[in-house]
Parts: sequence; structure tokens; C-alpha cells
Amino acid sequence: MSNGKPQHRNKYVRFTSNVLRSGGIINDAICFLAAYLLTVLVYKAWYGYYYDVRLHSTAVIVMAINFFLIRISRDAYSAFRGQGDDLGSGTFIDFLVAVTLTGFTVLQFGEIGDLSRRFTLIFLTICFVLLIFTRLAFRRIVWISMRQGIIGQRVAIYGADRDVTSRLLELLEIERLPHINIIGFADDRKTRVETGMIGRFPYLGGFEELLELARRGMLDQLIVALPLVKQERLDRIIEELSRGAIDICIMPREFLVLRDRYRVNYIGSLPVLSVWQQPVRDFDGILKEIQDRSLALLGLIALSPLLLATCLAIKLESRGPILFRQKRLGFNNLEIEVLKFRSMYTDRQDESGEERTRKGDTRVTRVGRLIRRTSIDELQQLWNVLRGEMSLVGPRPHALAMKVGDAYYHDAVRGYGARHRVKPGITGLAQVRGLRGEIDTIERAKQRVEYDIYYIENWSPLLDMRIILETLFKLVWDRNAY
Repeated sequence: MSNGKPQHRNKYVRFTSNVLRSGGIINDAICFLAAYLLTVLVYKAWYGYYYDVRLHSTAVIVMAINFFLIRISRDAYSAFRGQGDDLGSGTFIDFLVAVTLTGFTVLQFGEIGDLSRRFTLIFLTICFVLLIFTRLAFRRIVWISMRQGIIGQRVAIYGADRDVTSRLLELLEIERLPHINIIGFADDRKTRVETGMIGRFPYLGGFEELLELARRGMLDQLIVALPLVKQERLDRIIEELSRGAIDICIMPREFLVLRDRYRVNYIGSLPVLSVWQQPVRDFDGILKEIQDRSLALLGLIALSPLLLATCLAIKLESRGPILFRQKRLGFNNLEIEVLKFRSMYTDRQDESGEERTRKGDTRVTRVGRLIRRTSIDELQQLWNVLRGEMSLVGPRPHALAMKVGDAYYHDAVRGYGARHRVKPGITGLAQVRGLRGEIDTIERAKQRVEYDIYYIENWSPLLDMRIILETLFKLVWDRNAY
């Protein structure tokens, strides 16, 4: 008994996201083992040549050790990243470095001549494919396990007011973390509490209600989101809530007020919050340029019959040029001339972009409706990519006079200019998250910018590839394009 209330035994097993680290290591170990066994089967079935089993198995073991040492040294297994970024962030580079180190090791021992090139190529291909696709499966398993209540952190938010709580809930929703289950929000100050729901999240109560949830095993973590909290009150909150077997963390003011994302860096031994820095730079910038231009060139070659057919269809239906050119904002807020297939009647076009395209817009031709619905009108922007003005993936470039509601985009959405820190893209994260087509409210405009900023801060080559694949899928199923 305590405080006159009976204490109930916790019936729930607390199985939180800490298990993901071990699960990730086990997943990769299985990948290396499975890749080796599959390579042996494929090699024997296709070629049947003799190979040194001892040498090749040893090389695989050395490579696996190198890979794990690199990943662990970077703390790459510590936790899931938002938006599925853990699927590819650093994996390709880590794999490449592990291959290089293993190659030098084999060369140092004078065994390089006995290493089968065919066996090596088959193994590396199978292993890398397994590392990527098993991560997709692993993430899916985590989603299902969380929904079944087997795994996952049940999280509550203790917020200062409805606006702060809504802001944090919005940011967590964007992260799409598979192991986080937000069960609701709380506040103990009766004069400030607004009961009811925030979206789909319920009001849970105050300290006592949170402690009761913790005792019953229904709460694992509490996020304290009080940007302007005094130290005395913060100490009291932590002291009160520390009675429960839950994790307590504080969301820094800088996260909620200054920007969506920051990093903790060090100047010597002094911790500092890096609240603004140039993204996609140095080697990452070179890698993205190579990826963009090579894929754009391949795309133009492969799609040339479709491009020619589109040119012919536009010319046959209506008078005017085949291409539509429009000034838009690009990297570092510089103007660029974006190319598109003309989808409107020439005398009804709006080059400024001030008038939004709406469903059933009479300015759009019949061919125009088809090519806009399937995004064929955007394919000419592959030339913009080859010219270095755009990327395949990035924030969509907006026309200079584009408005949302009655205000210009840059006036209506705070932080809008930050999306110009990278080159604009033909497609982007916002577009594959349901924000393609007409943006007619400030709320949707803010959501689009949120996704753009998230993409900039979490860029990786495989995130680009994932967005490209999702874009192809959306072309068939998306109803928001017209």
C-alpha cells in the first residue's frame, strides 16, 4: 500500500527500442552468412569451378568483421532514424570501406591471385542487396510488432500548452519512427489544461495519472516539452515523475523554437548546438552530383521515345511551342528557367505562377491533363538536372509569384527560405507523402516545407533512390495530381 491506494503488479513486459540495436546487428550477421551460402550455391550451379574454400570463407569473415567494426564505431545500430533513413544512411559507404579494407588484407597476405573474381562479384552483389532489403523487412516487422504491443515505447508528452504540444506531435508524426507509440499528452496545471483531443491524441491528465500509467506498465517514456520552463519547476517535475519506472527526457527549447533539427557538436571538449550548417556538402555533394547527372542522362536516353511522342501530341492538338519555360527559385534563392512540356493553351498560360492550377482547370489541354496526371510534363526537367540547375530529388522549385491563400509562399510560411539551401528537385519527399498537386491552405504549405527541411537535414543516396521509387508508385495511385 502507498498513499492509501493499492499497488497493482505490472503485467506488461517492458520491451523498448533498445532491442533494435541487437536486432540490427543480428540482421546484418544473418545477411553475411546467407550471402555466403547463396554464393556457394550459385557459383557451383553456374560455373562448377574449383575455388579455395578456406580463403574465400576467411575473406568473408574478415569483411564482416570490418563492416561491423565500422558500423559500431559510428554507433550506426543505436536507434532507428526518422523517415526510414536508417535503411541506407551510411550503409553503402560502410560496405565499400569494408570491401576495400578486406581487399588490402588479402593483397597483403599474397592471396589475391587465388581469389575468384566471379565468386567475389556474386557475393558482394547478393550481400549488399540483402543488407538493404532485409532492413526494409526488419522495419516492417518492427511496425507490426509495435501495433501488436510486443515492442515499442509508449510515449506521453508533458507540454506547456496546446500549441507547443501540437508542434511536437507534428514533428514526431513527420519522423515516422516505427518503435514510438504516442499515447497522449498531459499537463498538471489545471488553469492551463485544455481537455479533449489534439488530432487523434487524447488528454491523459497530470502527474498522478502519468504515475498510475507507469505503475500499470502502460507508459515507458515521458517527453517534457516546456520551452520557457524555470529551473525550479523543471526540478520539481523530474522529482515527482522519477517515482515511476519510466524514462524522462527534455525536449530542448532550441528544437521547438529555433528550428526543426539541430546537432550536438563539440569545440574541443565543449558541447555546442549546431543550429544551422550547410547540408549536402563535401563528398556528399560530389556523390549527389554524380548520381543526379548519370541517372538524368540514362533517363533521357531510355525515355526518348516517350519524349518524342509527347512532343508530337502537343503539336498536333494546339498551336504554340512544345516547351513551357518558367522562372523559378533555385539553389541559394537564385532564379533558374525550369523546362516543362506545355500543358495549357498558349493564350491562357500564367508564366508568373500566381494563379494556381485547380482540378478541372479549363486552361489545361486534353493532352495536358494526361501528361500532368502522369508527370510526363516534368520530364523535360532532366535537362535542368544535366545543366546542374536541379537535382532529381529535392524541394520542388516554386514560381516567383506563387501564392498560398492570399500571401506569397515566402511570407506565409516561416523558414521557407531554408529549402533553397540545396538544388530543387523534379520530385521530393513532400510529393511522395501526399502533398503533390494544389496546395490551397497555409497548413498544407507548412507541411510541405516541413518535409522539405527534413529531407535536406537527412539526405542520403539511398533516401533519394527510395523517393524515386515511391514517386514511380505514386504516378499510378496518386489522385492529387491534375
